[in-house]
Amino acid sequence: MKDADKGKSGELDGAGLRIGIVRSRFNEPITDAIARACLSELERLEVDDGDLRHVTVPGALEIPVALKVMADSGDYDALIAVGCIIRGETYHFELVANESGAGVTRVALDHGLPVANAILTCDTEAQAWARAEDKGRDAARVAVEMANLLEELS
Repeated sequence: MKDADKGKSGELDGAGLRIGIVRSRFNEPITDAIARACLSELERLEVDDGDLRHVTVPGALEIPVALKVMADSGDYDALIAVGCIIRGETYHFELVANESGAGVTRVALDHGLPVANAILTCDTEAQAWARAEDKGRDAARVAVEMANLLEELS
């Protein structure tokens, strides 16, 4: 490997990283499970508890605006969006899923800041429960890896 190829790409070392988490209270038992798994993984990756900020919002549509304010502050190396949207009988599911996802992506692109999207979009509650812990752990790893990568690239 060339020296130019050495660096933090793919590193999962969270020491010194400042991470913000925005969690929706809608479907709260599931979003709590996602957040617990995420926080546990961040601890395992050596993100200090003092470098974490965890806030809650009413629902998935409110996640992007809280992420934006956190991103605007310049206080974070990465952000994590935690939510759960379960399909109902109306078009509302598609609206909330699409718009919350687009908002999360917009914050990341507008600010050049990693935002791990851990907003589950499932057909049933059982599907959400089956994915909750993995989604939380994955979001933590994505946030740490991407924060390290963007630091390396800048």
